[in-house]
Amino acid sequence: MDDRARVAELLGRTPRGEFEVIVRDASGDPVVVRNAPFLDDGTPMPTRYYLVGAELVKAVSRVEADGAIDEVEAELADETIASIHRRYEIERDAAIAEDHAGPRPSGGVGGTRVGVKCLHAHVANHLATGDDAIGRWTLERVPPGTPGMPPVADA
Repeated sequence: MDDRARVAELLGRTPRGEFEVIVRDASGDPVVVRNAPFLDDGTPMPTRYYLVGAELVKAVSRVEADGAIDEVEAELADETIASIHRRYEIERDAAIAEDHAGPRPSGGVGGTRVGVKCLHAHVANHLATGDDAIGRWTLERVPPGTPGMPPVADA
């Protein structure tokens, strides 16, 4: 199965923009995709890294459902969270042509600028870049051996 078909299967819908699989599990199945900054119709896409690995998505959902967003926001400094958003925005915006006219994606991880919106987006960012303290914090709460987890302990 090609990546586009497999990601569509994992999402339960056809992707609306270009993407590249950048993290795979041990079997080669997609775990994280890097999205183009615009959908096929030109709509801005703020989410650069998207978690698609089925079991890891479920595991992160369980962590999030247990109130982890409030917990991680209380544990990490506001400046740490803001810095994650700035780095994400800079990396995504670097993929946009300098002469682009029209609406642009905005915000940081998950399209937000303040606080934590979605642990899945932070996990995807961390797996893709190795530089998201919220994603690392979340992965520490996912059961070891969950398909899609990085093979190293420090994620």
